[in-house]
Amino acid sequence: MSTLHGRGRVAGLPEWDRCAVMGVVNVTPDSFSDGGRWFDTNAAVKHGLDLVAQGADLVDVGGESTRPGASRVDAREELRRVVPVVRGLVSEGVTVSVDTMRATVAEQSVEAGAVLVNDVSGGLADPAMVPVVAAAGVPFVVMHWRGFSESMAGRAVYADVVAEVVAELRARVDAAVDGGITPERIVVDPGLGFAKDAEHDLALVAHLAELRTLGHPLLVAASRKRFLGRVLAHGGAAPPPARERDAATAAVSALAAHAGAWAVRVHEVRATADAVRVARAVEGAA
Repeated sequence: MSTLHGRGRVAGLPEWDRCAVMGVVNVTPDSFSDGGRWFDTNAAVKHGLDLVAQGADLVDVGGESTRPGASRVDAREELRRVVPVVRGLVSEGVTVSVDTMRATVAEQSVEAGAVLVNDVSGGLADPAMVPVVAAAGVPFVVMHWRGFSESMAGRAVYADVVAEVVAELRARVDAAVDGGITPERIVVDPGLGFAKDAEHDLALVAHLAELRTLGHPLLVAASRKRFLGRVLAHGGAAPPPARERDAATAAVSALAAHAGAWAVRVHEVRATADAVRVARAVEGAA
């Protein structure tokens, strides 16, 4: 089965003939990448529309930073940040996902028009998440996760990171299916940067084919993450800041697309949109 036809389709979402591009809108004051730039609702909606104009196929809206060490916001504040942005983008015809670990935020975002729930905890942070998503009948991203931001760095311990991530993801997928989410609506994400060191992230990128053995479409979210900064730090120099890692992000996007990823999640869309189209053209010529 070629990567071109083997990415998998996600029930309830459009079908693209290549790796899809998910643009990121962080409605937070403290995101590691662009904290505070899109904190205002109008600015966030405009940014989402800009991402679509640059080639994003769908836009992922989040109101809680998950950078290492970040503290949680309360549910009321997360709702205040996220739901108006979801509603505004949906009103403009954008395909919107919501990035949240809270069932209440997922539920109200879906009511506002979001068509995908992207839970970085894979349903572990909130026991109500899987039942809510199952009742809503929308697709669900199950990410590999070992704990909240404050504690995840200490959990980056693996004997075989690829085998362990696959096994732990399989357990979460089984829990989601047992909770009523249909298999054809499940996407898996290896959780790059979450309870992982740079060498773990690189190993996972190198073995995306093994993640695809789970039998579900694969989302890869490498954008601007620390492991790319480590790769780019030459000769003992300090890693470049997050916003200077977009070319490296596009490189991973091309690799992920070639490996058969269903979608890549990125902050800067244009370079990655070009990268996945090149990967698609190369596949088509093979």
